[in-house]
Amino acid sequence: MAGSAVTGRLDQLTSWNADWRGLRVAVLGLSVTGFSVADTLAELGAEVLVVTQDVGEDYARLLPVIGAKLWTGPLDEAPDELVAFRPEVVVASPGFAPHHPVIAWTRAQGIALWGDIELAWRVRDKVLRPDGTPADWLLITGTNGKTTTTQLTAAMLVAGGLRAAPVGNIGVPVLDAVRDPAGFDALVIELSSHQLWYLSQQTGPEPLSPYASVCLNLAEDHLQWHGSFAAYRDAKAVVYENTRVACVYNKADAATRVMVEEADVIEGCRAIGFDLGVPGPSDLGVVDGILADRAFLEDRRTRALELTTLDALAARGLAAPHIVANVLAAAALARSLDVAPAAIAAALSEFRLDAHRIEVVATVGGVTWVDDSKATNPHAAASSLAAFPGAVWVVGGQLKGVDISDLVAARGPGVSAAIVIGVDREPIVAAFQRHAPDVPLFEVDDAQTEDVMAQVVALAAGIVRDPGVVLLAPAAASFDQFDSYADRGHRFAGAVRDRICRDENELRDSDTRNDTRADGGGAGDDDDPAADPQGADG
Repeated sequence: MAGSAVTGRLDQLTSWNADWRGLRVAVLGLSVTGFSVADTLAELGAEVLVVTQDVGEDYARLLPVIGAKLWTGPLDEAPDELVAFRPEVVVASPGFAPHHPVIAWTRAQGIALWGDIELAWRVRDKVLRPDGTPADWLLITGTNGKTTTTQLTAAMLVAGGLRAAPVGNIGVPVLDAVRDPAGFDALVIELSSHQLWYLSQQTGPEPLSPYASVCLNLAEDHLQWHGSFAAYRDAKAVVYENTRVACVYNKADAATRVMVEEADVIEGCRAIGFDLGVPGPSDLGVVDGILADRAFLEDRRTRALELTTLDALAARGLAAPHIVANVLAAAALARSLDVAPAAIAAALSEFRLDAHRIEVVATVGGVTWVDDSKATNPHAAASSLAAFPGAVWVVGGQLKGVDISDLVAARGPGVSAAIVIGVDREPIVAAFQRHAPDVPLFEVDDAQTEDVMAQVVALAAGIVRDPGVVLLAPAAASFDQFDSYADRGHRFAGAVRDRICRDENELRDSDTRNDTRADGGGAGDDDDPAADPQGADG
């Protein structure tokens, strides 16, 4: 089929009810997202070839069942099987970077390149609301805080009586939600910079147009994938394109405001700011310990609506400054859909952070052990360190090409000590020597995964003051030594608990020995001649 004819057909594929039959689609990658793409396309009647370097047993068994073909092998170039398939569309999983050889081949051939989000947008009308329209989409991105804000927003919408689900990069493919027969009023979609880059490749007649959107913050991350910070920033900015009602931005992060100013949005869309300061009209913020909305009410120039209080958040472990910012961003998205302040407060009263997000593992003997393994970049670690000044900082891992010097210069002098782990220890140690030379510095160079955290905890226990905090906020990825940030956090927490248990056992044994000595060698009443008349007589 000639290129113009292919383009013409793709322009017509903007509905679940369009004719997708026989469309040749290559799906790159086969994890949760890749399978959801293949399954959706097979259900639509497309001819599907899945191309992946390796495949799990379950997926390999399921693909023939759904009617998709599978090719596995090295992907250092476009495989002959892919070339012979002559795909009209390539749908890539988010892990495939723009410079990947198969992506480069796809673009050079002029083949349409989609991500899972574009496909989901095109078929979003499979299940409609009672009014005959698809679910509204709320988009959330940012260097840090995406998952927490996505969960918060969905919880607020549900508390407000809406059928809503947190999906996307959070772990549930958007395509699975779009095909859910129960249907939704709103989808709260966490988007990675990788997914947003693929959205930037859209060429169809109906580009994604979210109801509301937010970029929470921007800092260096994923530079190896994008190639530069400018490219990473440009990908993040895509989140605001074609927004219909509310572009929510972080007043404390000027880069997000610039993104909104530069975005091409639907006429009438409002810019809504949030930060931890006193809110102006069209903002959400904090006044005398009260989280306040001055954006979504008629007389916003003279009044504000109370959403919750810092004390109430503290009772739920949500009072760290970066978490409060996430709460405000989520509240802005929820209020854009007219969720009542009381519903927002109710949702917050039951909300719990996921594991490994400033999670208190234990507090024993005046020492608090905190697992923030999800702090996988310097920006996230800076927020964590701000919440726990003077902590013993456990830092390091795989830096992903990011320079950690600015973080060490800003936060390093304020920690009581640092324990450096991971494959990229050298630049971290050098940054401390340059910017915080007086901070005690310790390295754990053991390459054995099972031993790393035991050594970290043993070192920290000997360093930390009472009262004090030991904070795992690595500012780096985990894959050099661990399966994931969750694995890293689990191992840290396990090592802490093992240490506490061992200390308690040693204390118990010591008490038992003391009791034994007291029973055998002390002068009790029976040994006192004055207490025994016969002894006195003798």
